Amino acid sequence: MTVNAFIQPDWPAPTPIKALSTTRLGGISQPPYDSLNLGLHVNDDHDKVLNNRRWLTRSAGLPSSPLWLEQVHGTRVIDANDWHAGIEADALFSRQAGQVCPVMTADCLPVLFCDDDGKMVAAAHAGWRGLLNGVLENTVSQFSCSANKILAWLGPAIGPQQFEVGSEVFDAFCSHSAAAGQAFRPHRSGHYLADIYLLARQRLNRLGVDKIYGGEHCTVAEADQFFSYRRDGETGRMASLIWIEHK
Repeated sequence: MTVNAFIQPDWPAPTPIKALSTTRLGGISQPPYDSLNLGLHVNDDHDKVLNNRRWLTRSAGLPSSPLWLEQVHGTRVIDANDWHAGIEADALFSRQAGQVCPVMTADCLPVLFCDDDGKMVAAAHAGWRGLLNGVLENTVSQFSCSANKILAWLGPAIGPQQFEVGSEVFDAFCSHSAAAGQAFRPHRSGHYLADIYLLARQRLNRLGVDKIYGGEHCTVAEADQFFSYRRDGETGRMASLIWIEHK
């Protein structure tokens, strides 16, 4: 395994729960997709991406191939039992051991979930549009336990020093909740620097989810570790994955 190819969440998940985020390291894609690009939709060489995906499954010891989604910056959550290739959704939920739930990102926020009994997992892709419109709320609603039994881990995303947005984004979040204003700092005229990690924490806290971990990386600033669409435009995609291990 390539050094630093994977980030292991630092969270008190129960023993059956396994999770990781990839970095840009470890694959065979050439610049600007160097090197562990997992996205088939970014004009990288198709065979190299498939090779990278096989390498991930093998090197991470995944119990099965990840159930890749066609992400559309929406709020749809699907049960892994209903998955099929090409399905459009931005979150995946599973109660079954061995089903690997992934989301791909390159600045957007990946959020991994489990319950503290280790019986349910989910992965959500939360760009600002999905976050605003309720992808995290829809994902949490899939859990049959109370919200205070849910753990959430915030994977690598664009950091609060780099995420410049327009006033329309600020207005949209603040119209949903005045407290969202705490996550925005005035920048240049008509623009703000937004803290997507804080926005996600606020949404989760309002649902009663208070066991929240992660949120310390910046995909834009840490160019040696992460792909960033905001920084590079043409670039690859990382994945954040979670599954229940077979007993």
